[in-house]
Amino acid sequence: MKIEQVLSDIVALPSDWHGAGSLKSGVLKAIVRHAQGLDLRCTAETGSGKSSLLFSHLSPRHLVFAMDDGNGSVRRTQQSPLLNPGVVQFIEGRTQQTVPAYVFLEPLQLVMLDGPHGFPFPQLEYYHFYPHLARGGLLIVDDIDIPSIHDMYKFLKQDDMFDLNEVVHTTAFFRRTDAPEFDPLADGWWLQGYNRRKKIVDWNPAAVALALVPRSIRKALLKRIGK
Repeated sequence: MKIEQVLSDIVALPSDWHGAGSLKSGVLKAIVRHAQGLDLRCTAETGSGKSSLLFSHLSPRHLVFAMDDGNGSVRRTQQSPLLNPGVVQFIEGRTQQTVPAYVFLEPLQLVMLDGPHGFPFPQLEYYHFYPHLARGGLLIVDDIDIPSIHDMYKFLKQDDMFDLNEVVHTTAFFRRTDAPEFDPLADGWWLQGYNRRKKIVDWNPAAVALALVPRSIRKALLKRIGK
């Protein structure tokens, strides 16, 4: 099937196709637009659903780290006639365990993070994926409207390894630059763009102690001292 027809058929699936939520049509169209400019050989994502169907037609080998957990996200994808057979490998289980345990034998040209959203799980996925993302590859981060994921989005925007290509709805598309890989086993926090450009927090022990005082008492104290 031509990718235009596949995309149209996937977009036509209902928004409640499975219980874990589905990507908007604009995001699916953006995935096609960005992916078609890449020489995809192996791709990966956390979470499963419409994106998995789409990647099965964009990539010759696609890894899906996901857990059905009764919401149908994996089973519906596996049973869909829109899934290109023989392309997708499902690594089922909690991504907090499956992604760190997986042995990547080849570079990834595209990675999408859309697994568990609680802190620090997207960051944990990122940590285990980024050393395998090829230069020029695409990193897609979904749900950047969630505060903890938005913090990661802000970090990546200032990181030398990534350029922000586009934001569609609440999904960010980053391109891996030619910058050297940040050593995943070192520290070097002062070398990271987010830390280089961000003003160091003025740590005031007195202010911290005051913040721990109940609000009603704090207001009375501040009023007494004229602040």
